[in-house]
Amino acid sequence: MLGWFKKKFGKKEGQIPLPDQEQSSQPEHTEEAATPAEPAPPAQTLPDRTEKQPNSDENSGKNSSSLFHRLSQQLTKTKESFVYRIDTLFLGKKEIDQELLDDLEEILITADLGVNTSQELLDVARRKVKRQELSDPQMLKKVLKEKIRSFIINSDQPAELVMPDQGPFIIMVVGVNGVGKTTTIGKMTHKFTQAGQSVLLVAADTFRAAAVAQLKIWGERNNVQVVSQHEGADPSSVVFDALDVALAKNHDVIIIDTAGRLHTQVNLMEELKKIKRVIGKKIPGAPHEVMLILDATTGQNAISQAKLFNATVDITGLTLTKLDGTAKGGIVVNICRELKIPIRFIGIGEQLEDLRDFDPNEFVDALFQGKENS
Repeated sequence: MLGWFKKKFGKKEGQIPLPDQEQSSQPEHTEEAATPAEPAPPAQTLPDRTEKQPNSDENSGKNSSSLFHRLSQQLTKTKESFVYRIDTLFLGKKEIDQELLDDLEEILITADLGVNTSQELLDVARRKVKRQELSDPQMLKKVLKEKIRSFIINSDQPAELVMPDQGPFIIMVVGVNGVGKTTTIGKMTHKFTQAGQSVLLVAADTFRAAAVAQLKIWGERNNVQVVSQHEGADPSSVVFDALDVALAKNHDVIIIDTAGRLHTQVNLMEELKKIKRVIGKKIPGAPHEVMLILDATTGQNAISQAKLFNATVDITGLTLTKLDGTAKGGIVVNICRELKIPIRFIGIGEQLEDLRDFDPNEFVDALFQGKENS
C-alpha cells in the first residue's frame, strides 16, 4: 500500500513506517495482506493496528491474484474497445499488410490512445516489418503491449522531493467539477490511516454548498479531523488556519480539498496559485504533492485539463477516476506519454479498495489479459 509514497518520500525518523501493502479493517472488502511493519516505540503503538495473520505469504499471494483479477474485470469496457478488437482483427491473419495497419490505427485512436501515441505505435510496427523483424500479427500484439508498457513506465519516475524531516506531508488536491475529488480524498485518507499516519483534512472548497459537509462525512468515516470555515470564506484563510492546527497537533499528513473549477476559469485558477503560495510561506517546500484528479471518461479532454492545471500549479501526480465505467481507458497510455507526470492512483469502483495504487506493469498485464482468463 502506498508504494509510491514509501518509494518517493521514505519515512520520518521515529515514525511508524508504511507497510508495503494495505490491510483493511473492514472484513467485507478484499484487501492485500499487510507486510509487517518494523517495531514501533511503545509511545507510538497503535492499538487498532491489524496484526499479521498466520501464513501471510500464502494469503498475500491469493489476495494479490484476487485484486489483479478484479482490476482486469473492471477494465472490461476498455478491453472491449481496444484489446478484444485487436484480437478480432488479427484472427486468422497470416501477415501484416497495409490494410491491417490501417484498421489497427482506427482501433488505437478510438480507444483514446490519441493520434500521436497511435502513430508512434504504428511507426514501431512498420519499422519492424520493413526490417523483416516482424511478420506475425500475434507477435505484433506483443510489440504493442511492450511499447505501451514503456510509455507508462517512463512517466513513473520518482520525484526528487523527500519527506520533510520536520512537519507534515502536504497534498494539495485539484481538478474540475465532477471528477470525484472529495471521494478520492476520502479513500486516500483511508489508505494513510491504515498505514498508521495521522491525517488532517482541509475543506478549502468554500464555494460548493455541500462540499464541506461531504468532506466531513469522509472525516467521520475515517475518524480524522476536518478543518473548515463558513461557506464563502477565503480558501487561503482556511488553509492558513489548518496549517496552524496541523503543526500544533503534529499531524503526519494534510490533504487539502480545493474547489472544483473549469480549467478555463482564469480567476479561479489564480486562486489555486494563491493557495499554493500561502502553503509555501507557512511551510517552506510545501505542498509536497499537487495532485490532479482526472475523470477517465472524459478521454482526450483530460489531456488539455492536465496541461492547463500543470501550467498553473505544477502538477506532481495524477489520479484517474472512473476507469471501470469507460471504454476510454487508453487515455492512461496517452497521458503518460504526453505529460510525463506519474499516475499515483486509479479508481476502478466505488469501494474503498477500488482506489488502487497505480502499478504500470499490473495495469498493462490486466489490460492485455485475454477473455478466457478475465
